[in-house]
Amino acid sequence: MDTKRKKELLQQWKNRHPEMGVISFHCKKTGESFLGISKYTKADFNSIRFQLSMGMHPNKRLTELWNQYGEGGFEFSVVKILKYENPNDDQTEKLERLREQCFAEDTKARKIWK
Repeated sequence: MDTKRKKELLQQWKNRHPEMGVISFHCKKTGESFLGISKYTKADFNSIRFQLSMGMHPNKRLTELWNQYGEGGFEFSVVKILKYENPNDDQTEKLERLREQCFAEDTKARKIWK
């Protein structure tokens, strides 16, 4: 691959707009929901599932449910999507406000990460 093509690909990667929002892991058997903010939903779903399958996730209750019911016992979803313009801006505060709205709608939900 030539240098010009590498620079083009790097620029495309820097300007990408990954889906950001509030993600949910919902245990179908118990009805418990775990919400988290995500700056890249697809990557975070994969990362959390991997951590859970390896028994390395910091949320003890979520890990306990995962061990008991397995991946098939959960529904994964993006509860709310954050609309944003500049991918280089820090969206953490907006994501946290969005998650707080979700907690207001589901008062029994917990955070994915403690």
